Amino acid sequence: MIEAPHYSAAGAKKKSVRLPAALFDGTVNEHALHRAVVTFLANQRQGTSDTKTRSEVSGGNQKPWRQKGTGRARQGSTRAPHWRHGGIVFGPHPRDYRLGIPKKVRQLAKKSALNARAREEALFVVDSLEYEKPKTKTLAELLGKLGVAEKKVLVLTAGAASAHNVYLSGRNIPDVHVMRFADATAYEILWADAVVVELPALEGTEAPEKAEGEGGAADA
Repeated sequence: MIEAPHYSAAGAKKKSVRLPAALFDGTVNEHALHRAVVTFLANQRQGTSDTKTRSEVSGGNQKPWRQKGTGRARQGSTRAPHWRHGGIVFGPHPRDYRLGIPKKVRQLAKKSALNARAREEALFVVDSLEYEKPKTKTLAELLGKLGVAEKKVLVLTAGAASAHNVYLSGRNIPDVHVMRFADATAYEILWADAVVVELPALEGTEAPEKAEGEGGAADA
């Protein structure tokens, strides 16, 4: 059973909590992590770069000079790639860089990323951050008490009504990213040097217990 340090919303140290076994089993699948990161970065590319070919640049409607008798090499058009302001050969054109990834691989990558941070003792559990209004100073003081103020921090909320105030409190702090636990990806978890998770966000990750008698002959 993997444990993580537990703090109150004010940063007071509490007894360590056991992380849900359904999500934290200690395994890190590097292949799934690599594929998730490559897919995430590829999907961020806009693919809008464009260059003009020799058929799109201006000029070159006639030969620069006659074929023979000038002593210079023959030329057919100033649109040729070796001419200044000529067309570009094999240049980029608009395209879609998006990649797909199976849902189970994406889930495995996120699970592996969380396990990696937990094994490094870089995952912290805090009580619900119930902010009545945005307050950057309060969140900054909490991160300072956790000892992660100078690191890249990912704060994962449970998605409660006050989560928006937590987001507004953290957006002015450099290298601090606040988002819902359900929306976090493997890339964002690996980006952070420390992951701070609200305790209610982990309570819904427990695997449901199997009902008595469920499965029938399949369990025999």
